[in-house]
Amino acid sequence: MSFQFDTLHISHQLTTGVGYPYCFGLGEKIIRGSVYLDGPSITGDENTFKTVEASVMIGPCNNEDSPIPKVCESLSVCGPLKDPYSLVVRAGPHFTRDVTCTLDGAGPGPTVVTPSVASALFIGDVDIYGFTRVKNDLVAEGEVKSQCGGHVLSAKKNFDIPHPTKEGWRLTHTCPEGPEAAVYIRGRVKNTSEIHLPEYWKGLVDINSITVNLTPIGAHQDVIIKRWDDSKVYLQSKGGMPIDCFYYIMAERKDTEKLIPEYRGTIEDYPGDNSQRSIAGYHYDVKT
Repeated sequence: MSFQFDTLHISHQLTTGVGYPYCFGLGEKIIRGSVYLDGPSITGDENTFKTVEASVMIGPCNNEDSPIPKVCESLSVCGPLKDPYSLVVRAGPHFTRDVTCTLDGAGPGPTVVTPSVASALFIGDVDIYGFTRVKNDLVAEGEVKSQCGGHVLSAKKNFDIPHPTKEGWRLTHTCPEGPEAAVYIRGRVKNTSEIHLPEYWKGLVDINSITVNLTPIGAHQDVIIKRWDDSKVYLQSKGGMPIDCFYYIMAERKDTEKLIPEYRGTIEDYPGDNSQRSIAGYHYDVKT
């Protein structure tokens, strides 16, 4: 049975299907204007979806009476990114439909429905205007760009800022790269024969991989590395004269496997553990 109305106004609540969202209240406490749709539902162009893909499917608007342009966003959310949220989406069980091929190659075989973990929100092209906060991991399977495409993560790892001393110029730097997972500290040691290493280096670096560069200040002091342990580097100068020098200390991390700089094939052929790497430009932050 179906009914057709020119205009339908519901002052309190609209529900469809079975079930009831008790968070909307009951009786006198019912929330005015609340809507429950058992789903699935489609908003926008009904031909956007060939199969049922979600409980709520939103396509571009094709209503000729609408004042918005023909090319428009499928979903426009306006509101502050704080409680109460303008949009909340929670994930649920999901089923994918895989079409198999026949053995003779004549055409597609049966459709196999496979349960899998669903994404909470699946959206095509998205424009975001305003502040965006990501509380957990952010995964990008394509390029990651910022500054209107001026910064691309698959390129060198740069920063680019207005020049601090030249009007109308810019300053760009890139990160150093090498064949190991190394960390460093640097500084100046003066009137002491000990350089204190960061406390966390005990669990982070291979102490036996430490290298130390010293640059005496003011005069040659014949400073040498007498010994080191997991907390200090001990220095010694000729005749016990006061030490004043710059230092630069590097060490290799021990919390990850050693990098294999050269190998034959593609990224998938890397002979080490790919789960310990994150490659800019190759499924950035997706460890494959």
